[in-house]
Amino acid sequence: MNRRDALAAGGAFGLLASLGACRTGPRPLLAADSQPEDYPTVEALRWFAATVARETEGRVAIEVFPSEQLGSQSDTLELAQLGGIDFIRINSAPLNVLVPETLVPSLPFLFRSTGHMRATMDGAPGQAILSALSAHDLIGLAFYDSGARSVYTVDRPVHEPADMAGLKIRVQTSDLFVDMIESMGASATPMTYGEVYQGMVQGVIDGAENNMPSYESSRHFEVAPVYSMTRHVLAPEILAMSRMSWEKLASADREVVAEAARASVPVMRRIWDSRVAQSTAIVTAGGARIVEDVDRAAFQARMQPLWHDYAGTPALRRLVEDIAGMGQTDA
Repeated sequence: MNRRDALAAGGAFGLLASLGACRTGPRPLLAADSQPEDYPTVEALRWFAATVARETEGRVAIEVFPSEQLGSQSDTLELAQLGGIDFIRINSAPLNVLVPETLVPSLPFLFRSTGHMRATMDGAPGQAILSALSAHDLIGLAFYDSGARSVYTVDRPVHEPADMAGLKIRVQTSDLFVDMIESMGASATPMTYGEVYQGMVQGVIDGAENNMPSYESSRHFEVAPVYSMTRHVLAPEILAMSRMSWEKLASADREVVAEAARASVPVMRRIWDSRVAQSTAIVTAGGARIVEDVDRAAFQARMQPLWHDYAGTPALRRLVEDIAGMGQTDA
């Protein structure tokens, strides 16, 4: 065990000790999420936990910890690999280096629609990605939605790549996102999320990109009221279980956990779709303009070199081809 793993293990054991100090009997299994209490993924995790408890007649109890209570996503990923945390709901980004297959759903303009993303992640391509986690002490259980990310700007609608010229667009600190925005025709400006609002007020940046609920909850629509539906990334998130925890379950309980995870997906999607509709109504009432007529095919045509760079192995290219080739489902 290297030093980092030793520190992570120490944190896990300290966490378990503190949680178990006032308990008698076996501790509940721990599920970590970085999002706040009322976020769709957290609500889906609570539904999943209640279903597992009911179907196992209380043999398997799961306690959900939102808002990074058990650490950042990178921290909880390490703890899950070591068996200190039992379930994680995690964005694909922290997994990209560890499990290259998880990078594929993050490729821009890969999915034609939300329905296409859901169909492929529910199908063979999604199962191939989840199965790839097993080599890294994780059991991939399901994909949860993270919404469609689109570009929003202070004063310019984006219909086609030419409209991106000269714009400074905030991105996450990610090589893929930097290259994506620059391929779309704008200048990418990495910036922490908390600085975005003021950055647009001060003219440091001309806009940013995110999903509709984040655009609304951050109040970014107040200073960047033009939301262009580029829908450039529809990367889903992952619900996974520690392999060590999985192997401690009885075979029948493993089946319950796997089935409850699958069943939680449509629950999460209903909550997510409702949240998107609610957020859209809020920003529209607040004066935001939603631009629907975006030439996504023109943007997608610029992504082929980027797809080649970030899905450079034959296995990853086959996965991209499998996803791109699946029939479109509208949503």
